[in-house]
Amino acid sequence: MGPVAPRGDLAGHLDPALGQGTDLRRDPRAQRRRAPARQRAHRHRKGHGVGEPVNVGVVGCGAISAQYFRTIERLPQVRLVAVADLDPDRAGEAVRPYPGTDVLGVAELMADPRIDVVLNLTVPAAHAEIALQAIAAGKDVYCEKPLAANVADAARVLRAAGEAGVRVGCAPDTVLGTGTQTARMAIDHGLIGRPVAATATMLTPGHERWHPNPDFYYAPGGGPLLDMGPYYVTCLVTLLGPVTRVVGASGRTRAKRTIGSGPRQGEEVPVKVDTHVTGVLVHESGALSTLVMSFDGVATRSPNIEVHGEKGSLVVPDPNHFDGAVLASVLGEEGWRELPVSAGYVEAGRGVGLADLASAGSGAEPRAGGSLAFHVLDVMESLLDAARSGTAVTLASTCERPLPVPLRPLAGELDR
Repeated sequence: MGPVAPRGDLAGHLDPALGQGTDLRRDPRAQRRRAPARQRAHRHRKGHGVGEPVNVGVVGCGAISAQYFRTIERLPQVRLVAVADLDPDRAGEAVRPYPGTDVLGVAELMADPRIDVVLNLTVPAAHAEIALQAIAAGKDVYCEKPLAANVADAARVLRAAGEAGVRVGCAPDTVLGTGTQTARMAIDHGLIGRPVAATATMLTPGHERWHPNPDFYYAPGGGPLLDMGPYYVTCLVTLLGPVTRVVGASGRTRAKRTIGSGPRQGEEVPVKVDTHVTGVLVHESGALSTLVMSFDGVATRSPNIEVHGEKGSLVVPDPNHFDGAVLASVLGEEGWRELPVSAGYVEAGRGVGLADLASAGSGAEPRAGGSLAFHVLDVMESLLDAARSGTAVTLASTCERPLPVPLRPLAGELDR
């Protein structure tokens, strides 16, 4: 990776755990509320032998499903068994490249004894409902982000999972790829010293320009923060640890959006959420992250994420992607240099988090786990609350920083 800070080369006031080990220091204040914990050990299903792939049933066959299906086909830990969608024809078309995959109704899929885990790819407003149905059926569940449309529903999901002894995972799993993980290794090994600040910027004219059914982006549970924020906030928590407090502001420029493609081209969609959100996240480590999430701009030259430390700075690649160049500028060196890929799943795709859940041992929290997703949702909801109230909001939740991912090929056995 190039030169990094020696193990003993830390500022006198710096907690050695930050910038040297794999965990960030914990704030000495009273412990905050964690996501509802699992109450029972995960139950192993009869007939599911060690080393056999976990059978997956998918609910929701929209645009994102094709990416998951392609990744599942590459992963030895999981096997696509059945799909369900409100539109059975769409479900059938989605799995046409995967012969032998059954198209079922949602109730049929939940009752199917072959299925071990439900992959929930429905719209955000339905995430909690489908997750609770899967949990009630005794199945693990992995949700597309966010975990639920709001923190209250997310808490219900995790509480039900704890009582049932099943596991919950949640996107985004992009942070398990080589981009974020290489940046994390650089931070953990002290390359930039103590992290003090970060910036995260996502700015686009809006998804209605390309998405044929963009309604949910502008309905409660949507908007730029809840849509794209999970990638950025999850990356920031992975790099810098949990968040304790937020301040924010938000607004919207238009009351309606016009669909730009597909059979509904020209149709107007009402905007019911703020479409530009900005704020500051105060991490438990002491670092401050400035966040800008917008569907109201045209373009930006700002890096997706920058992390600044006492001894250097990093440019972190797009957290919506699994890979990308990590750039470093270190005090005393000229310019920026690209760091070699040093951690993460190589050539990963959407669904690697599902395989990580399948590979997690009994009682182990998946890297893309429910408690992390709950905290990220709490950060975003609290930021929106802060924007509405004009005051700082202290978070009630926290989480552990997920385990790092060593450098590994995706097709091999996942590292725990």
